[in-house]
Amino acid sequence: MQLAKVVGTIVSTQKDQHLMGCKLMIIKKIDENGEYEKYSSNSTAIAVDTVGAGIGETVIVTQGSTARFVYGNKTTPMDMTIVGIVDEIQTSAPEVQKTL
Repeated sequence: MQLAKVVGTIVSTQKDQHLMGCKLMIIKKIDENGEYEKYSSNSTAIAVDTVGAGIGETVIVTQGSTARFVYGNKTTPMDMTIVGIVDEIQTSAPEVQKTL
């Protein structure tokens, strides 16, 4: 699982039938400090939202085959799913603690 920030939504009227009714969000991966990943070819992605996340929220995403299992259909063509909305990040360094 990884942390990400929701930065937009996708509207797609023509898509695979298994994705009909799915909410598609644009996410950018972040680190524990809330900083966007740099120098990564896959830092921006499209994820299926299963928890009702909104633009600007910090979320937890899962990738690969586990993303399909979360949605409940192993044959759905998806690679990334939003599985949680983050309320707060805490680490051992006090300066990193953030309420989101």
